[in-house]
Amino acid sequence: MEPAALPREQLRQSPPETRPSHRHKGLLRYPVLRQLLRFTGVGIICTASSLALYALLRPVLGPQFANAAALIITSVMNTALNRRLTFKITGSRKRLQDHLNGLIVIAVALLITGGSLGVLHAARPEATVTEELWTTTLSGFLATAVRFTMLRHWIFRRARHA
Repeated sequence: MEPAALPREQLRQSPPETRPSHRHKGLLRYPVLRQLLRFTGVGIICTASSLALYALLRPVLGPQFANAAALIITSVMNTALNRRLTFKITGSRKRLQDHLNGLIVIAVALLITGGSLGVLHAARPEATVTEELWTTTLSGFLATAVRFTMLRHWIFRRARHA
């Protein structure tokens, strides 16, 4: 029987590679591109939250601790949103392990953004909060590419075709 002729219930139970591919057209037929779009949406939400937290915490904690606190606080939200929205993983199976591994991914991001702040302050000890925000945002682009790669190929590899 052709996949397109299968009853709806059998279609849901059939392996993904036997399902008809008419659902996505053009570039969106590639799972990695759909995931990148969803990841970008999650990233915008988490970046805005992280920048707001940084700006609020910076006067109290200083640049490095404010950056670390903002990243750690938003990491739980980031992992949960990427788990559900980007990689379409639902349920509680491996949730705790996913979040613990997500902390490692955030630690890598923290090394990248914290390192960039260290370089900024070594070059310009009198750097302003605006310059710090630009530095963490720009280095955050590299951290984001690393994060997506680690999420897709390590933590959520079980859902690479979502």
